[in-house]
Amino acid sequence: MLSLLPAALPAQAQPAVTRYCRFQKGSLTAYGILDGDTIRQLRGDLFSNPAETGARHKLSGVKLLYPIERPSKILALAGNYRSHLGSTPPRPNPEPFYKPPSSLQNPGDPILIPPGAKDVHYEAELVLVIGKTASRVSVAQAKDHIFGVTCGNDVSERIWQNDPKIKDVQWWRAKGADTFSPVGPVIVRGIDYHNLRIVARLNGATVQDDHTSHFVHDAHVTISFISQAVTLYPGDLIFTGTSGQTKPMKPGDIVEVEIEGVGILRNPVKAG
Repeated sequence: MLSLLPAALPAQAQPAVTRYCRFQKGSLTAYGILDGDTIRQLRGDLFSNPAETGARHKLSGVKLLYPIERPSKILALAGNYRSHLGSTPPRPNPEPFYKPPSSLQNPGDPILIPPGAKDVHYEAELVLVIGKTASRVSVAQAKDHIFGVTCGNDVSERIWQNDPKIKDVQWWRAKGADTFSPVGPVIVRGIDYHNLRIVARLNGATVQDDHTSHFVHDAHVTISFISQAVTLYPGDLIFTGTSGQTKPMKPGDIVEVEIEGVGILRNPVKAG
């Protein structure tokens, strides 16, 4: 199995860092704590002090799944890096949109290009995982509602999204088609998610390279803003926006999202 942990982007040693995963081994599906190349199996709710079962599994002997089983919702931010906005001024508030949970995809499984799609792009993003119900929380309170972070790829069909002659009224399929939300490989707690390098690679070539310190609206502002109107529940996911310029993917490509201290999300691209 290829390494899940950063090679080019080494994480600094922090004893408080914990890496949670969701995995499948035969008929077993469970959460666990990834410790090196060993998974310590958990029982119970991931957000309510789960207990270790004592079972141990080699990482090479399991299949990693997207790390949250059933989020009630997925939100994603538009225009949250100045490098992506170009000459367009940033919006005064975060600009979230919805992606359906049915768009989730596992690490290592394919991003499928749906029929009729002609311009499908990668978007490397840090994803926030909500750990505690958030309703009308302040910016100062928001940090207590984040369970951890993971890697995400906000896959986007640009013609459906942007072409004035063709684009849909909503981004329901441009951003929400099946497999258009790969996430993983783990959820990490205990790192500074406002101080992480984030890189995308297409067939091994670096195509995005930025830093979460360059958010237009940081994680706490984003959660507070969303929670004024929409209650966030444990397991909900928030994609925090992408940087720079993106390019199309085609069947046969391999796309990677690597975030410092988190790991590498790797997916092949196939025709759907």
